Amino acid sequence: MYMTQGLHRSLQQRPNDIAVRFQGKGLTFAEYGARVARLAGALRALGVATGDHVAMYSLNSARYLEYFLAVPWAGAVLNPVNIRWSPAEILYSFDESETVVMIVDDTFKEAGAKVAAESRTLRHVIYAGDGDTPPGMLDYEALIAQSEPIEDAFRQGDDLAGIFYTGGTTGFPKGVMLSHANLIWAASCSLIAGAYSGEARYLHAMPMFHLADFAGFMALMISGGRHVVVPTVDPAAILTLISEEGITDILLAPTIIHMLLPWMDSHPEEVSKLDLSSLKLLSYGASPMTQALMGRLRQVFPSVGFMQGYGMTELAPMGTQLLPQHHSQVYVENGRIGSVGRAAATVEVRIVDKDGREVPRGTRGEIAVRGPNVMLGYWNKPEATAQAIRNGWMHTGDGGYMDDEGFVFLVDRLKDMIISGGENVYSAEVENALSSHPAVAQSAVIGIPHEKWGEAVHAIIVLRRGQSTSLESVQAHCRERIAGYKCPRSIEFREALPLSGVGKVLKYQLRESYWKK
Repeated sequence: MYMTQGLHRSLQQRPNDIAVRFQGKGLTFAEYGARVARLAGALRALGVATGDHVAMYSLNSARYLEYFLAVPWAGAVLNPVNIRWSPAEILYSFDESETVVMIVDDTFKEAGAKVAAESRTLRHVIYAGDGDTPPGMLDYEALIAQSEPIEDAFRQGDDLAGIFYTGGTTGFPKGVMLSHANLIWAASCSLIAGAYSGEARYLHAMPMFHLADFAGFMALMISGGRHVVVPTVDPAAILTLISEEGITDILLAPTIIHMLLPWMDSHPEEVSKLDLSSLKLLSYGASPMTQALMGRLRQVFPSVGFMQGYGMTELAPMGTQLLPQHHSQVYVENGRIGSVGRAAATVEVRIVDKDGREVPRGTRGEIAVRGPNVMLGYWNKPEATAQAIRNGWMHTGDGGYMDDEGFVFLVDRLKDMIISGGENVYSAEVENALSSHPAVAQSAVIGIPHEKWGEAVHAIIVLRRGQSTSLESVQAHCRERIAGYKCPRSIEFREALPLSGVGKVLKYQLRESYWKK
């Protein structure tokens, strides 16, 4: 199994079909394949060796799709950058993974230059924008034009395909190592479920650095469907592209849906001019979908099928799926619409106790996953890897239970993680940033309910004697150290934090008042 496999097949079978549509322009598979091979040649000419890491710091674009396959074509390893991270977090991930080349677009050329100036490992920065090439950077289009295409390196199987950084419980990101086989097996789950056929027109509306969208990319490359790209999350642009490009499949986080529906309500004339009838499947994930939101979606898209995916970066990212047939009224009435579905086609799932033993159905425990999609491990973190993967099972840190027909219900997070707007925020990262604030003696960070984002980051702070602070001060302090979406949206002050007998903060007590219904 290798990531470029689908492209080779499409080059053989449908070279003149449109592979990519972006900003009104199209690339055939032949044109796309040629650019991939030339970009791979350019990377090799720059000294990128087998196994070297290449980053992309960019909004969604056709060039991002070229990066996805040119890097493995050159025998190198992907490192997509979370565009919401602070420069400090990006710099950490680059230096820890020894990333040697970064590709940046117009939006991030200044931030990219700052990271490049401080990185100890970056050797080249490639400018993939449309303006004048900044000093010290190489021009993306010039490299493609000047470079000879090279043969595919055919990295495959357990060879490392990408390092996908996720938040870390220690306050630092962790690099999840995914192989070619990991990514293809995970993508195959969606194909087996009936999504992303060879006739599909898939809209990349989720950020491309996010593994959820990357899984859609991989599935579509295998099937030979068409990629349509929108640069950023823009309700008007998303709906317009559905209409103009005949989009059949789309993946959206509930947060994006929360943006889409109000825009449709407030722009009835514009919506009336759009033809949205091509849409056949709307997949969702990254955070829970409320019944009210699902009901509204059914009204707006009455003929569309829905599919939910639950997983994590460490699963490439597939764990369970709630298929279109599970979104019927029957499953509303039996309550299974509130589950995250059953084990995906190539995956095993079970609920285990603290010793890793499977518990009886209906009993709460930790969700564990086994399959060919489970990560190789965390980059340079063998202890964390050994703790996460035990006897071949990935211990997710999520609490749940399974019913008699294998439907999995999430009930709690064993890991101290907040999911806000589809992004993982580890409390330790925020607490680490808060610890250096001059007024903060102690802090505990939890997720509290938020109508739009699913959860919001909330900090409980014990002040140093004689000190005071404000939400604005705390947020400004944190933004210098971590991404803006990780910063507290609200704070409260207490005289002390509730502690266990061994001095651990009892966060479940802090959460109770917010999550009681």
